[in-house]
Amino acid sequence: MAGQPPGAPAIVLASASRARATMLEAAGVPFAIDAAAIDEDDVKAALVAERATPAQVAETLAELKALRVARRHPGSLVIGADQVLAHDDALFDKPKDRADAARQLATLAGKSHRLYSVAVVVRDGARLWHHGDMAELTMRPLTAEFIDQYLDRAGDAVTQSVGAYQLEGLGAQLFTRVRGDFFTVLGLPLLPLLGFLRGHGVVPA
Repeated sequence: MAGQPPGAPAIVLASASRARATMLEAAGVPFAIDAAAIDEDDVKAALVAERATPAQVAETLAELKALRVARRHPGSLVIGADQVLAHDDALFDKPKDRADAARQLATLAGKSHRLYSVAVVVRDGARLWHHGDMAELTMRPLTAEFIDQYLDRAGDAVTQSVGAYQLEGLGAQLFTRVRGDFFTVLGLPLLPLLGFLRGHGVVPA
C-alpha cells in the first residue's frame, strides 16, 4: 500500500473482540490486532447527555478507537468497531458479572431490542469509510430457573457481549426471532467492510 512503512500491517483491527477477529479470519482477511484503550463509559455518558442516538454512540466509539490506534500504525487501514444494544431508550453495556448478566436477561426476556453495529476505517488520522447497520431481536420469555441454568452453561462468555448472549452459540436458545444481518448481530457489518477492503486492494477482488 502506498505510503506504508516496510513491514507494517495493511489492516489493523482496533478491537479486542474475539467475535470480530473470528469473522475477519474466517473471511480470509489478513490483519493485526491492536486494541484501543478508551474510556467507553465516559464517552457514552457524554453522548447520552447530548441525546445522541444509539447509532451515533456506536459510530463515535468506533471512530475514536480507530483514530487512537491509527497513531501507532502509519499507513495502515485501521478498523474501529462498536456495538450498542438499545431497549426502551436505555443503552446496555457488557455485563460486569453473572448477577448483572442475569438482570439484563430478565429485563430483555419476552421483548424486542435492537443492536446497532458500526465499523469505521481510518488511515493516518483521516476517516476513509464507515458503515452502520441495525438488527432487531425478539427474546422469548425466560424463567428465573432457565436464566440460572443458561448462565451455568454459558460461563464467562456472558460477560463478553452486550445482552449476555452470543447468537452464534448457546445464545440462540434465547430468541424467537431475529430480523437483520447475522454479522451485524455479531458486532461487525462484515459484507460492506469486505467491499471496502476489496476496493482498496488489500483483499482479493
